[in-house]
Amino acid sequence: MLAFMVDVGDREEVTGRVGLTLVVEAARALGLDALVEGQLTVAKRRRGAAAYAKVEALLLLIAAGGDRVEDIRVLAKDKGLLRLLGERLPSPDALLRLLNGFDDPRVWAQRPPDEKSWVPPETAPLRALFEINRAVVARAASPATTIATIDHDGTIIEAHKRDALIAYEGTRGYQPLVAVWVEEDLIVGDEFRDGNVPGNKDPLSSVRRAIEALPGWVTKRYFRGDSADYYLPLLKYLVKEHIGFAISADMTEQLRARCQKVPEPDWLKLQEREREVVHVAEVEFVTGDWPKGSPPLRYVAIRFTPIQRELFEEQERGVKYLAVVTNRPRPAERGEPARPDEMSAGDLVHWHRQKAGTIEHVHRAMKDELGAGVLPCQKFCANAAWFRLNALTYNVLTFLKRRALPPRYRDAQPKRLRFEVFTMPGRLAFHQRQLSVNVSCDAQGVEELVAARGRLLEFHRALQRTS
Repeated sequence: MLAFMVDVGDREEVTGRVGLTLVVEAARALGLDALVEGQLTVAKRRRGAAAYAKVEALLLLIAAGGDRVEDIRVLAKDKGLLRLLGERLPSPDALLRLLNGFDDPRVWAQRPPDEKSWVPPETAPLRALFEINRAVVARAASPATTIATIDHDGTIIEAHKRDALIAYEGTRGYQPLVAVWVEEDLIVGDEFRDGNVPGNKDPLSSVRRAIEALPGWVTKRYFRGDSADYYLPLLKYLVKEHIGFAISADMTEQLRARCQKVPEPDWLKLQEREREVVHVAEVEFVTGDWPKGSPPLRYVAIRFTPIQRELFEEQERGVKYLAVVTNRPRPAERGEPARPDEMSAGDLVHWHRQKAGTIEHVHRAMKDELGAGVLPCQKFCANAAWFRLNALTYNVLTFLKRRALPPRYRDAQPKRLRFEVFTMPGRLAFHQRQLSVNVSCDAQGVEELVAARGRLLEFHRALQRTS
């Protein structure tokens, strides 16, 4: 054992979470308090805490690593943290009442009797929370970023609640959709769904809502999705709105036959892996549902050829085909003027694959490093609110990383922030009516903490001047 003794220290106030106060200051710098108090209306007790106090407590809890409302008790025991916050934290019951206030049983009365998988309309508090996040995105994003690439995908949250339904892969739980603004690393839209609702069931509503949530200064928009977004109304919408897209196409028998008929000289080597060679080629294909007279979409086929097939494996079974559909034109021929948004087949496939490095990381951070992976109760809309609050927390942390903390934290995940920034130890002191905290870390860490608070204060003052 190490050479020290453990005793109860009740003579001085200390905390191991000095840096966690930056989450509260970042939220207030964004004006989140005024947004919540002005737009979010949920039922509460006469003498209950204000709505923002509860929302702020949930943001603090999620950022600190808690994934259950009961975990607020851990933060409530940190007397030094409470002294820095200047207020008490709501109880777990109060937080759960807030989440339950997002639910409305009348929503389920609208369900068609023959609908097995159904996306219910959002309640008024959920819609208000979406608008709050929309305002946060507009404030957190840089006005210099005029390009927005939206990556859209669903994720499965395993939950053994009584009302949780089984997803396509056999997991019981929920299957929300998430849309991320890649350039700013901000979640611009989410749609909570039951586990049995497939991703290809009307993804247009989720995508349109996310794109419409972009700030007005965005002048160029792009979209990337997987095969669940290969949905005719969505393709029509993207073409109509002049949004450049790349979406994984369903490999139907007709499309596969077209891929197999591509002449060998037309295949271009894209990549050589350990066990296979990847080629790409342009494919002339028009889906039977595409309106006549509309500009044809462009299909790029991807062929995976094993370098050494398994023993006795058939020739045709060793080759695999995928395809990407897009409205971005192929490069102009020699002597022709360049076309807007033109992209070669290889570059298009690489650009589409980049989606895995953005939306998948957001899903992992939401579920594994924040609290979205553990849902609080049985009520669908309460769980939807919890998921959206996790998205809001993600955006506040992005704002904190990119507008206040040093550049080395720009791409830091919540776990890194928690380990290196939020858990700074400090001892509180009160001198001449001024509360101060002596942070126990190197001088550089203290300087960065002070500088971050100064940047947040400056941002808040600028926001107030423009409001």
